[in-house]
Amino acid sequence: MTLSMQWMTMAAMLLSGLGMGTVFDGYRVVSNELKFPRWWLPVLDVIYWMAAALVVFRVLYASNNGEVRAYVFIGLAIGIIIYYLLLSRVVIVVVKWLIGAVRKLISILLKCLEILVVKPILLLYKLGLVIFAFGSALTIFVLKIVLQLVRPFWKLFAWMVRPVTRPLWRWLSSYTAKWQLTDKLKGFGLLIARMWSKWFRR
Repeated sequence: MTLSMQWMTMAAMLLSGLGMGTVFDGYRVVSNELKFPRWWLPVLDVIYWMAAALVVFRVLYASNNGEVRAYVFIGLAIGIIIYYLLLSRVVIVVVKWLIGAVRKLISILLKCLEILVVKPILLLYKLGLVIFAFGSALTIFVLKIVLQLVRPFWKLFAWMVRPVTRPLWRWLSSYTAKWQLTDKLKGFGLLIARMWSKWFRR
């Protein structure tokens, strides 16, 4: 292996160390800000170290065909030390700012969703209720007028058919007494009267 390849491998390991420190601080800040359960942290640590090992091996394989030498560990150590001495605080601040910006953006999007979608739907729902109530009141009013107009004709019709209905009623009265239909009809009539009083005499 030439000297230039060794320096290139060492530089790649140094960058890998910087990346490992950045990712580690980043996921730690995210887990703290998002209040992950504490039992998740060991699981995340294992996942992190497995992913870091795979990435480092991939970089090492690309730079020197996967040969493990002392300068590989030296490069990783230098990268990690430089990161924690110079960049760790900056990365933590940037990650916290990004989390705050994402939260702010989500809050703005939810507010826009409420203003543009939720509130118009609620307004249309309330408007529909008002229209339905108005239509119901108008229908009841018109029905009352129609009943008042039809009432004289109904009385006239009842007077005209009375000679026919009287014998029929006498014939049916024996059956109604036998089946106690009169009491049932009275109860039904009282129910109709109460409903009529409730709906049309407000």
